[in-house]
Amino acid sequence: MTRSLALLGAIILILGVSSCSNTVKEEASTTGSDLGELKLSLNVKKYTLSNGLRVLIVENHRLPIYSYYTFYDVGGRFEGPGTTGATHFLEHMMFKGAKKYGPGKFDTLIESNGGSTNAYTTFDSTVYYQSMPAHTIDTIIDLEADRMENLLLEKVAFDKERDVVLEERKYRYENSSKGKLYLSMMQEMFKGTPYGLSVIGSVEDLITLNRDQMFDFFKKFYTPDNAIIVVVGDVDSSDVISQIKKKFGDLDRSSKEIQDLKKEKDKDELYVANPSYGSHKKVYGNTKTPTFMMSYRGEPLGTRKAYVMDILSSILGVGSSSYFHQKYVKNKSPILNSVSVSNYNLQKNGVFFISGELGRNVNLEKVRRTLVKETRSLCDKAIDDRGVQKTKNQFLVMYYGEIQNNAGVASFIGSTEKYYGDYKHYQKELEIYDSITTDEVKKTCKEVFAGNKQVFVSVWDKHKKAKGK
Repeated sequence: MTRSLALLGAIILILGVSSCSNTVKEEASTTGSDLGELKLSLNVKKYTLSNGLRVLIVENHRLPIYSYYTFYDVGGRFEGPGTTGATHFLEHMMFKGAKKYGPGKFDTLIESNGGSTNAYTTFDSTVYYQSMPAHTIDTIIDLEADRMENLLLEKVAFDKERDVVLEERKYRYENSSKGKLYLSMMQEMFKGTPYGLSVIGSVEDLITLNRDQMFDFFKKFYTPDNAIIVVVGDVDSSDVISQIKKKFGDLDRSSKEIQDLKKEKDKDELYVANPSYGSHKKVYGNTKTPTFMMSYRGEPLGTRKAYVMDILSSILGVGSSSYFHQKYVKNKSPILNSVSVSNYNLQKNGVFFISGELGRNVNLEKVRRTLVKETRSLCDKAIDDRGVQKTKNQFLVMYYGEIQNNAGVASFIGSTEKYYGDYKHYQKELEIYDSITTDEVKKTCKEVFAGNKQVFVSVWDKHKKAKGK
């Protein structure tokens, strides 16, 4: 599914809402089967400062805790050859001290108050978050303002963190067959576009990135009009916005030069990919059992077809009752140990793919041919009214299942505000899912698999090692 962003830890667009009744309201019965019957209402207070900083606040006084999220509109796609990995590297450095809260003070403050903090970087965004006791809110606002304006990027810490990032890349890709498979699939499907690069960065760029390049990147993108702050929990919204105005209100907006740069990076033509359809990319990896991804052109976030493809991916390959699992894993003569189907929607493009692990003594090329043949005729067989309605019901359960705590609320409304420009978009999203018909899913299925326009990538220890690897 698109919004479960579970994809290798990457995507991250998803849901969550606080468990108290004054935070989320269900305005209609959910005993029926239609998503259209669901009227989810979130009690959000939204502010926009004069410098462009957007602030979303949800009060939840059930427990004396809160979650604080900061979304920056910058990710791996804003980089380029020579600077790949800069966004993710900068994410690491944001924890290494600023002017007021110097080296070591950030972690000490969080840990001494029993809180937690982390961050993540994707192709499309960078997000920082804390979960803390209620009495610390003013301090966290002060801390976040300090590192938005006055990051140190101290040289010794910078050089040490470079080694940490290089080790992370090795762990996620070079030493991980699954990571190699994912990275190779993305490189093949998005060759020549920003999505064909690596969020962590290439080894060559990580070695040569310097502090001046990083500082320039920081000054360009870490500005109030390029950020969204979300606070959810046991706070007073008027006090919080007062403190945020005090600490962030005087920070400068991004320059016209940077705004023009972002417009350039947002041009749709930059993200038009031309994969080598019908190809088989063989990648060496430390796995005795072949694994594969069979990928097709996807959709960017927010299109109606992207929502239809969510339902399609779930029917075909999410869970033990899905079509592919029943046919190729639970079969009396199974050819796969596991199989799944994913619909990965990025902000400017997307990819739809089947992934799996072969069974023992099963021929890789035979599996590839079998899947190609299967996709030519499966749409009418695999998709029916019952399966579509079941998937819609699962989506409804997913919404409520992930709307259970302060962090969930903050992640949900912050992500929706960031990607759709309005946190209320979830209301439209539920209506779209509900309106999708079985015939529409079948039609989209046939479009996805038409003409055998797929790229097959496999990882196996019997494939040849690339030179220099």
